[in-house]
Amino acid sequence: MTVKIRKIAAEDYPAVHQLILEFAIFIQTPEKVSITVEQMTAEQESFNCLVAEAGGRIVGFATYFPAYYSRTGKAIYLDDLFILEAYRGRNIGSMLLEAVIETGRKWGCVKVRWQVSRWNEQAIEFYRKRGAVVDDTEMNCDLYLD
Repeated sequence: MTVKIRKIAAEDYPAVHQLILEFAIFIQTPEKVSITVEQMTAEQESFNCLVAEAGGRIVGFATYFPAYYSRTGKAIYLDDLFILEAYRGRNIGSMLLEAVIETGRKWGCVKVRWQVSRWNEQAIEFYRKRGAVVDDTEMNCDLYLD
């Protein structure tokens, strides 16, 4: 099976939207998904996404954006990384993560940052094997703007 990692194209939005819904179910937060294909299209300048394609099908994605942290400087934030269950264990997650890391290097970033659910032990182990420091000191805060 050949896997290609590439930037998202507009015609990929419906497939990635479906994966976002599946990811939300996996992490037990489907009620938090409000994004639509139309919104992705309207906001495409801000929508940084890589897709993993296998056999002509999108089987995973990683979304990311530039960030700046007062204590460390320029960074890339990995928002979501998800692989369809049938395609896990085939190095696709590693390929997507490496592509995000490489993007961060091209942008001159000093680090990659992301969150992982405390209950997701498989993901925590995946990240730790790659040298990530997983700390449970901070909590996420969301304030939605009207």
